[in-house]
Amino acid sequence: MPQFQLVKKTTYQPTAPEITDAEGAAMARAVVNLFRRWEITDGQASVLLGGLSARTWARWKVGEVGRIPRDLKSRLSNLMGIHKALRIIFTEADRSYSWVKKPNDVFGGSSALEIMLGGELTDVMRVRRYLDAVRCG
Repeated sequence: MPQFQLVKKTTYQPTAPEITDAEGAAMARAVVNLFRRWEITDGQASVLLGGLSARTWARWKVGEVGRIPRDLKSRLSNLMGIHKALRIIFTEADRSYSWVKKPNDVFGGSSALEIMLGGELTDVMRVRRYLDAVRCG
């Protein structure tokens, strides 16, 4: 008869570090500035931030960032990744900010903003993955 050995339960170890509340708040403040540079409307901001309410967005714009759920932290992280990649790819800041609204053959003639306004986290991630690939050669 085979012998079985009990395996001790281990605690879950995420492969990526958890985004802290302080990091989430910092990213939220940065996204407010980024969206200003991208010339994003309040309605577009709501979509890009996963349906963030107009009231919460208004609070963010005056620096009042409350608790940010994990999914929203992920959106913020991807938006910051897009910004970082653009700043690396383009040496001129204005080009990096305007790129988001320019038609792009990679996206079938749509702009990156149009892709991201699909509203899903995967839409934002699609743009980030593309830029990361360009940035890394």
